[in-house]
Amino acid sequence: MKKLIALVLALAMALSLVACGSSSSTTTTSDTTTDSSAAAATDSDEVIYLTIWSPTDEAAVEEWWVEKLAEWNEANPNIQVSREAIDRSDSYAYDNKIATAVTSNDLPDIFYVDGPQVSYYAANGVTVPLDDYFTAEDLEDFVDSAVTQNTYDGQLYAIGATESSVAFFYNKDYLTECGVDVDDLDSRTIDNPITWSEFLEIAEKCTTDSYVGTHIIMDHGEGLPYALEPLYVSEGVDYISDDGTTAEGYVNSAEAVTTTAWLANIIANGYANIDPIDDEFLNGACATMLGGSWDIATLEESADFEWGVTYYPVSDDTGTAVSPCGDWAAAISKNCENVDAAGEFLQWLMNTENVATYAAAIAKPATRSSAYDEEAMADYAEGARALIVEQLENTASPRPRSPSYANFSSDYAEAMTNIFSDAASTGTVDEDYIQSELDRVSANFTENYETYYAE
Repeated sequence: MKKLIALVLALAMALSLVACGSSSSTTTTSDTTTDSSAAAATDSDEVIYLTIWSPTDEAAVEEWWVEKLAEWNEANPNIQVSREAIDRSDSYAYDNKIATAVTSNDLPDIFYVDGPQVSYYAANGVTVPLDDYFTAEDLEDFVDSAVTQNTYDGQLYAIGATESSVAFFYNKDYLTECGVDVDDLDSRTIDNPITWSEFLEIAEKCTTDSYVGTHIIMDHGEGLPYALEPLYVSEGVDYISDDGTTAEGYVNSAEAVTTTAWLANIIANGYANIDPIDDEFLNGACATMLGGSWDIATLEESADFEWGVTYYPVSDDTGTAVSPCGDWAAAISKNCENVDAAGEFLQWLMNTENVATYAAAIAKPATRSSAYDEEAMADYAEGARALIVEQLENTASPRPRSPSYANFSSDYAEAMTNIFSDAASTGTVDEDYIQSELDRVSANFTENYETYYAE
């Protein structure tokens, strides 16, 4: 009963989480069957109809879905699959549709879920395990971060084709103008990333009358905990305990206060904007940024300046290299009447070739190591894209796996917004205020978890 109440309440809030990267604002469908309703098969001659829900995306991705579903349906006349693409741009339409379907027991057979929500859906019985459809040998080909993020209580509940990450981007023209050694940044390796103090020194040098020194992902939603979590882990303490049961002594630890104060100092000194303009780095309004892997394609296509990228910064105290990860993945819903058919389809959907072509279409790193041997992923052999893959294979740290993560995410984003606003308005860093805000986040997590999930 506690889990059911938690499910209804959290879904009513539209989960508050946002995916990493961008999506199209145009709603489309890629139906390739004449009947999109799920139908249970009573014998081998009957046709099984499976439905998929996933967010809309750019034209290349939508075209990929049409092509792939047509390919599957032609080769598998007894298992016909259709997809509904649901707009989520600047709204919670996708989450709201899932919320309604959960309460009415009308979920599709397969639906896509953002990485940190996997545990939430699994804990509430909304999705079913996929272990029967992906062997240990299969999963060895997937990057560890993707498998870990999609595993809850020892079982695999989702599977995805792509990953994401964040790295340190820099405008070489601006940095040279400000006296920063660009050659040094270009030469860094995964074993020798820049430190927080080096990051801060660059931000200070590059804050001028014309542009600020750096940019921090500041969408006031999941983008904040997603992009900033590795700073906390590098300092020594994650947001939430490994077992996902408590944030006390984690998000409000002394290490977390130190990390948050370091971030607030960037804002207090005016090295970053608390309300950055759209595409701040691309538009020349900042010299560096903690930017996403999804920014690479945009910069390759549109930047009118020379830019570079190096590894995610590490704490001076520990030198521990950590980087963000996570992306959308496919799950089979509790309402699926033909789980084996859905599992068979997901096996095919996530094969090496399909993962490679999907990743190429959406311009994100692939989850399968073998995908990089495919021609579609040739762009990831060197340069900025290869650096992102290297991070994912060596330093990626999945976000906490907890059914209370959705509540944590919104509380943490609110706390950081408050802390940054205070730093911007006063020009100082108030560690007592930081402690109080992080204590509030921890207390709210404890209340949610103990109310709905503690045994």
